[in-house]
Amino acid sequence: MRQIKPSVGELVMNWKGRDSHRSAGMAGVFAYESSEVDWCEDNYRHSETVVEYFNTMSSFIFFVVSPIMLYLFHPYAKERNLAVHLVWFMMIFVGLFSMYFHMTLSYVGQMLDEISILWVLAIGYALWFPRRHFPSFIKDRSSFSWMVLVITVATTLSSFVKPTANAYALNCFAIHILYSLGIELRSCTDQRVLRLARVSIGLWVLAISCWISDRFGCSLWQKLNFCYLHGIWHILIVVATASGSTLIAYLDANSEIPYSLPDLQYWPRDNWALGLPYIVLKGTTKTQKRC
Repeated sequence: MRQIKPSVGELVMNWKGRDSHRSAGMAGVFAYESSEVDWCEDNYRHSETVVEYFNTMSSFIFFVVSPIMLYLFHPYAKERNLAVHLVWFMMIFVGLFSMYFHMTLSYVGQMLDEISILWVLAIGYALWFPRRHFPSFIKDRSSFSWMVLVITVATTLSSFVKPTANAYALNCFAIHILYSLGIELRSCTDQRVLRLARVSIGLWVLAISCWISDRFGCSLWQKLNFCYLHGIWHILIVVATASGSTLIAYLDANSEIPYSLPDLQYWPRDNWALGLPYIVLKGTTKTQKRC
C-alpha cells in the first residue's frame, strides 16, 4: 500500500500545534488558581489581583524577622559556621514564595513555597543535627551534609509526584525535630533553656493548630466569619522558628564550641518575655584550652 507523506505545510502546522500545546501547559502552571490547594480565606475578597489578601500580607512577617535574626546570629555564625546564615537567607525566600503563592494560588507558587521550606529544614539538619545521633556509617558532619543534600534533592524531585501531600510531609519533619530536642533536653537543668524550649514547642503547637483548623475546619470558621487562621499560622511559625532555631543553635554551640561560653539573651531587651531569643558568646577562641 502506498504511504502518503505529509506535506511540508502539514509538518509545520503539526510542530506549531505541539509548541502551542507546550506553551499552554507552561502558562497553565503559572496561572491563577492552578494549584489544587485553596485555603479558607475568601478569594479576591479584598483585591481583584490578590487571591488571598490576608494570607499574602501576613507573609511580610518573614521579611521583618529574618533580617533581625541574621543580624543577631552573626557572632555565633562567625564562630561556628557562616553557613548558619543560609537558614535565615532561605527564610526570606520562603516569605517571598509564600506571598507569590497566596497572591496567585498557582501551581508554581505552591511548589516554590513548599520546596523552599524543605531546603530550610535540610540546611538546619546539615548544620545542627547532633553528631552522636549520626547513622553508624557516617563519620563526620561533611559526610552527613552530603547525605542530607542527596536526600533533599531526591525529595525535591518526588514532591512533584503528588503536590497535595507535600505540606503534610513537611509537617512530619517537626515530629522528628521535637523528638530529637526531647532527647537533647533530658539532662538539661538550665531553667532559661527549658523555658525557651517550652515557648518554642508552645508556639509550634499553636501554629500547627491554626494550620490544621484552617485546612479541616473551614466551614466552622466561615460561619464565624473568621477565615484568617492560615495568616496567623505564618506569624506564629516565623516566631516559633526564631525560638526553635535559637534553642537548637544554643545546644549545638554547647556541644561544638563550648569554649565560646554560649548564653541566651532576648532582643530588643533581655528582660522582655516576648523578645526574639538569640545567642551571645561570652568566650572566644582565646579562652579555648590547648595542649
